[in-house]
Amino acid sequence: MPLNDDQNSDSDSSRLSESTASSSDSEYSRQSFNSDSSSKPSSPASASPPKIITFDELMAAARNLTDLTLAHEIAVNANFCIKHEDFPRNSFAGTVKQIVHKAFWDHLESELNEDPPEYEHAIKLFEEIKEILLSFLTPGANRIQNQICEVLDTDLIRQQAEHNAVDIHGLANYIINTMGKLCAPIRDNDIKQLKATDNIVELLRQIFHVLDLMKVDMANYTIQNLRPYLQRNLVDYERTKFQEILEETPSALDLTTEWIKESIEDELSSISDESSSSPGADSKPVISPTLVLNNGYLKLLQWDYRKTIPETLITDEVRLQELREKLNQLKIIACVCLITNNMVGAAIVDVPDFADQLKRISVPLLEGMNKKTFDLKEALNAIGVQICSKVNRSLTERGLPTLNAEMQSNLMGQIAHIVEENNPVSSLIDKRIQFFMRSLLALPSFQKCMPSMPGGLSVIQTEMEFVGSQYASIVNFNKQVYGPFYANILRKLLFPEAPMGKAETPTN
Repeated sequence: MPLNDDQNSDSDSSRLSESTASSSDSEYSRQSFNSDSSSKPSSPASASPPKIITFDELMAAARNLTDLTLAHEIAVNANFCIKHEDFPRNSFAGTVKQIVHKAFWDHLESELNEDPPEYEHAIKLFEEIKEILLSFLTPGANRIQNQICEVLDTDLIRQQAEHNAVDIHGLANYIINTMGKLCAPIRDNDIKQLKATDNIVELLRQIFHVLDLMKVDMANYTIQNLRPYLQRNLVDYERTKFQEILEETPSALDLTTEWIKESIEDELSSISDESSSSPGADSKPVISPTLVLNNGYLKLLQWDYRKTIPETLITDEVRLQELREKLNQLKIIACVCLITNNMVGAAIVDVPDFADQLKRISVPLLEGMNKKTFDLKEALNAIGVQICSKVNRSLTERGLPTLNAEMQSNLMGQIAHIVEENNPVSSLIDKRIQFFMRSLLALPSFQKCMPSMPGGLSVIQTEMEFVGSQYASIVNFNKQVYGPFYANILRKLLFPEAPMGKAETPTN
């Protein structure tokens, strides 16, 4: 039966005349996309006995890890969303896709231009469009679901094609109107452009393009609605998911165990050094599990991210790596300011906010220092040149003699030497950054107060406190989720003679 705009208008009128007590189908389909089965809280059991892992079990563990990582990212990253991406046109994959698509649409056009037209490929497209439209609906949208199935009934369309009675433009108009009811407001302009397209083949091609965009919109709408639920239940959800991974793959805590073991060895070595400097202390050293864990977390700020991170920290690997890179940049800036102040402090002591000026010089030249192609020594040379110029300009403005060539060379040389291993200034600033971060982890509540900033870091205090709060948030959440697993590992390593019991969630 041919379809036209009048019939669509009648359909819309009947749709709007229903009881206002219930939401419209399109609204319902958008608002009810947050149905997700809740995860019941569970505490991790003790490690399963060794067993042979089948391929299916391994794949199940991989799926659990994917689910866990995705849920964590949605909950903690407010900017997380799915983006519609395509192959670059000049890439090999993009060129192949373009050629294949052009061949398909050219073939479809030639079929529809035959006398009589050949509709089989077009009917398959309508079938695919129907399935996509139905995928946007929720179980409660029964009426619009029935309407889509009725209008895009491929068996009926095929019968009409046998009698050359298919109203292909009418079907396309119905599809566009239905898309308009289901799409996000951001797609309204795309829908208008579809209505202005006359060529049926180009219209179908653009319909699929807009449907792809709508799929992304719907996925992001789902993420947006799911986020508050995940944020409320993320600790239990992540712990349950990781327990499932552990049951499928008993070795899923090997790297974490090794990470904690190294931290224990470092703590024992530190205690041994203290004992050797204090004769008479023969008692067995007492190691704090909290201190062991905190020292382990501090290692992540100097971690070589080319090697695998402990399993319990995979979900935050990117964020931890970004924090490490930011701290490296801040360390360089603090070193530059300390060296400059020590060498020419008397010349700039009366210049207000000179440290901030040095920071503004350094930051742009250190952008991208985490990239493999970045030349830190070259950047430090450029910073040294600009700082000498800045100092001389300041001295000239106040009628004072500028730095002589020897002082400039010495200043630039010391700044360039920051990059060298065991550089005393770099080592000093690094220890003070580590001290601040360790103090931050020891606080009962970092949101209420920050530890005092060590000397030499005042120029980067604002940035340090921001990075520190992000770092402490990651650590505290990680402890909440994986505390029971860490407790079992620590009990085995620190008290191997003690009987093993069920892990209990530690209280902070």
